[in-house]
Amino acid sequence: MNCALGKNSGTILVLALVFSSIFLVMFGGLAGFILLQHKQSLEKADWNQALEIAEAGLNYYRWHLAHAPDDLQDGTGSPGPYEHQYSDPEGGAVGKYSLEINAANQCGAVSGIAISSTGWTDKFPNVKRKVQAKYVRPTIADYSFVINDNVWVGADHQITGPYHSNGGIRFDGTNNSLVTSAKQTWWCSSSFGCNPAQEKPGIFGAGPNSDLWRFPVPPFDFNAITMDLAEIKNLTQSGQGLYFGPSGAEGYHILLKDNRTLDAYRINSLNRVYAYDLEQGWHWEYSIIGSESFLGNYQIPQDCGLVFIEDDLWVGGLSQGSKVKGKITVVSADLINPMGTTDVWLGGNITYTATDGSDGLLLIAERNNLIVSNSPDDLNLDGVYVAQTGKFGRNHYSGSDMKKNKLTVYGSIISNGRVGTKWTCNGIFCSGYKERQTNYDSKLSLNPPPFLTAISQEYQLKDWEEVE
Repeated sequence: MNCALGKNSGTILVLALVFSSIFLVMFGGLAGFILLQHKQSLEKADWNQALEIAEAGLNYYRWHLAHAPDDLQDGTGSPGPYEHQYSDPEGGAVGKYSLEINAANQCGAVSGIAISSTGWTDKFPNVKRKVQAKYVRPTIADYSFVINDNVWVGADHQITGPYHSNGGIRFDGTNNSLVTSAKQTWWCSSSFGCNPAQEKPGIFGAGPNSDLWRFPVPPFDFNAITMDLAEIKNLTQSGQGLYFGPSGAEGYHILLKDNRTLDAYRINSLNRVYAYDLEQGWHWEYSIIGSESFLGNYQIPQDCGLVFIEDDLWVGGLSQGSKVKGKITVVSADLINPMGTTDVWLGGNITYTATDGSDGLLLIAERNNLIVSNSPDDLNLDGVYVAQTGKFGRNHYSGSDMKKNKLTVYGSIISNGRVGTKWTCNGIFCSGYKERQTNYDSKLSLNPPPFLTAISQEYQLKDWEEVE
């Protein structure tokens, strides 16, 4: 009996130990699982907070640039990265962020700033999030048009990108962005289709998206957004870029090439064409190249794509378009003669080799940026076209060169005077381009050509993204 009782007791003890072990294993596993879940939950919270800390780093340096716009070393005078403590106003220090700052330079000037910010918490320093962004100043390339005069946008014109005029606007075209005028009211004359002449709101017309019209808004200071041409000239004369002095003839003709060179010609003679504009009426216009002499092929520097021409300029031709490779700024101006002024004549297609933002053109005319009479039936113009004291447009012509098909602009038109590339006679299309389409280049401010004018000195954050 005693032996049997001892055997049963041993069995019960073994079973108790087995079940206790199983329970302990299960409890330990459950506890471990709960602890792991808790840790992962904490890590998840800190993972989210690490992103907030990284973003705080970007915001900090935006603030820093507003107070020290030329400081790219975080006030230290030494190369980065630059580490900062991040504090919660209620809970004290909670983590850190590290900044890497890189500037894009053209012609010795900063054209944009790229900042990377990596954030982490003190609890989980190995859980990091990294964001990067570009800080750039807004430029004239952020607009499809900036005009310093009254203007009429025809019904055929399709426009993508903000449109602004310091004058009144008759807008019959199609827009998908804001249209703004500095005028509360303006006097609309017969040249804007108002018969009889009458006072109109700052913006009026048959355009379909009037909910995007805003007026009056503060005017653009055209004196402030015009470029310092003397600085560009001095740089090219010192070897940064290309300088062409007075031709001693009628001006220069250039063809931009897809290998970042240009062919330059001296124009020996010009042929005339009968033309009409609002300033002179009908007159003889000397704008057709008669004869020219080849000067050579010139390499445009990679680090400073400036071309300054101290004379009138013709770009491209009917049979030979121009190809823009990289970032290039071309200027036509006479800074020698105090009374001198120059025009740019657009003779053919000017297009980028790529539309991914790697190419960009700024073409500045001291006075007018005009399309010649014998331009292509379908004309494509990529870039920012500036008429500092004159206008962008195409004059009214008679004969076989009167009517053209379509003008497509990928970029911006900046014109002191009224823009016009289509003429109507008694309400009927009679000269210029029958259809117009303008699409602003949203990438150009991120990586601009040299001396693209900023419309504000305050840096703005663009192109934000998280990176691994």
